[in-house]
Amino acid sequence: MPIVVDVDVMLARRKMAVGTLAERVGITPANLAVLKNGRAKAVRFSTLAALCEVLDCQPGDLLRWIPDDQDPAATSSSTAGRGA
Repeated sequence: MPIVVDVDVMLARRKMAVGTLAERVGITPANLAVLKNGRAKAVRFSTLAALCEVLDCQPGDLLRWIPDDQDPAATSSSTAGRGA
């Protein structure tokens, strides 16, 4: 997926545990893990705003775009059928 979520980077910078962030944001640790591990298909603006408030950051600190041709998942799936 070309959108990468860097919640773990901000957690490390803030020296905050995942459980603490989930509690302060008001989401379950399981839902935070889905977001953190890149399995989320969407994020509500209210959740993004809460993350930014708790982590004292901007949305761009949590989200970044990677073009499909630089996405490692896209690269591995596109070469799988070529015998490489």
